[in-house]
Amino acid sequence: MSAQDKVQTTNPQNRVPISIMDTTLRDGEQTHGVSITGPEKLMIAQRLLGEVKVDRIEVASCRVSQGEQKSLARIMEWAEKYSHGDQVEVLSFTDHKASVDWLREAGCRRMNLLTKGSRKHCEGQLRKTLSEHLADIEKTLQYAVDQGVTSCIYLEDWSNGALNSPDYVWEMIDQLAKWPFERIHLCDTLGILSPAEVEAAVGETLRRYPKSLFEFHGHNDYGLATANSLKAAQLGAAGLHVTVNGLGERAGNASLAEVTANLRDHTNRECRVDETALKSISRLVETFSGKRIAGNAPITGNDVFTQTAGIHADGDKKGNLYESRLTPHRFGRDRVYALGKLSGRSNLDFNLSKLEMDLTPEQRKAVLDKIIELGDKKKIVTTEDLPFLIADLMMSPEQMEFKVLDCVITTTLGMSPSANVKIRYRDKEYEALANGSGGFDAFVTALRKLAPELGFHVPKLEDFELHIPPGGRTNALVECTISWEGGMKTRAVSSDQVLSAVKATERMINLMLHRRRKESGEAPFGAPPEMPRDVAEKPTPVTT
Repeated sequence: MSAQDKVQTTNPQNRVPISIMDTTLRDGEQTHGVSITGPEKLMIAQRLLGEVKVDRIEVASCRVSQGEQKSLARIMEWAEKYSHGDQVEVLSFTDHKASVDWLREAGCRRMNLLTKGSRKHCEGQLRKTLSEHLADIEKTLQYAVDQGVTSCIYLEDWSNGALNSPDYVWEMIDQLAKWPFERIHLCDTLGILSPAEVEAAVGETLRRYPKSLFEFHGHNDYGLATANSLKAAQLGAAGLHVTVNGLGERAGNASLAEVTANLRDHTNRECRVDETALKSISRLVETFSGKRIAGNAPITGNDVFTQTAGIHADGDKKGNLYESRLTPHRFGRDRVYALGKLSGRSNLDFNLSKLEMDLTPEQRKAVLDKIIELGDKKKIVTTEDLPFLIADLMMSPEQMEFKVLDCVITTTLGMSPSANVKIRYRDKEYEALANGSGGFDAFVTALRKLAPELGFHVPKLEDFELHIPPGGRTNALVECTISWEGGMKTRAVSSDQVLSAVKATERMINLMLHRRRKESGEAPFGAPPEMPRDVAEKPTPVTT
């Protein structure tokens, strides 16, 4: 990193503010197959403004539906209560009064007016000349002013206009500059630009109109949305538009997490976004949208702070040799050292240290050999799996504190599913019968019936994922991964999907009991005197 780069990225006195507008609830909802409900929109808006701290959000398109207007009204009611009213914006159209009246009825007072930024769109879609289009824009802007509505202007397809009809673009902005608006949004609507083309087009625009504020709105069709946004920021754009997880039509928009991290590390621009909130908003939008993000998605992906190769773990152990400015703690996360066929002793040592477990050299070698063996079979071993894997190798099943001895789950078309469960807790056996909305729900309900007598609670389930190998075989093994409240995640494998969930739950309870014993200073259940305390915990031999 050059001396100049160090000044730009570390000295806050040299940083120039830049505005971040998140359009997940408008442009992001144009992702194929995504429809976000009103209550979900409200929750996302609250998180974006209250926790992530983006400068503005765009939450709807005018006149789409009554449901959209009601959602906007609920967001505005909350926003006004917490002084965010001027941070909520809506896409509007050059329809004189219609869009302005629609958003005003919902309590909103900021609109982003959609105009045509290329001659091709103006003449081909509107069937109008530039003069006719400008007349519609002026009429709509003036009505907005009369109604107390602040306007920004979208130049839709501006990138094509800048490349193929620049005379049209300059004539349009020449006229717009005379009218009442706050900002102009330069839209790479089809994601066609390269960083060099952004430099030429945005640079020339800023040079011609130094008194106007321009924002860049990038799409990701070539995978360049983040790079193009970064270039626009470096040139002096007043703002950037993003979406959570890069949601958006076709290949999506510029990613909130990627753009903000790059701004901090590669420019002298300053934004208000709280990086520690990026993972949680990513997870929330992932849940509501139904669009899973890739494990290797920068910043927010589950795997991006995971070191797999043993040489990397060894380097980190000796001095954080494989760590960059993108540290996990910066984003409220932790470094993970994967356990698999590429693991080395350092990977295992990092995980044992995290669990506060101490093994002899012989025990560590046995565990590492088993991890490598499982990795060759495409099995995943997590930190949470380690106590059970160690127990599988060194202890007997009788030393488990909690075990499901038998479970009969019945499902029918016409009646509620039921579960008859027999468990052993420490040295006593218990039975319970319960109904539920599904087979696994009935099983958990039965456990919750027993929980008061057993002296523990069953945590809330936060996420549930089933995975089978490709090939379409009906007898394929099913891997169930469950995320529980409190940060626990357990997985198990069975040829039956419900039973794999049962086994994953059994693991969770044993892990919870182990943690409780450790916090209270009690010895692990069934630990022989000569065994290290943390090794002798309850096993559930499932994933092997």
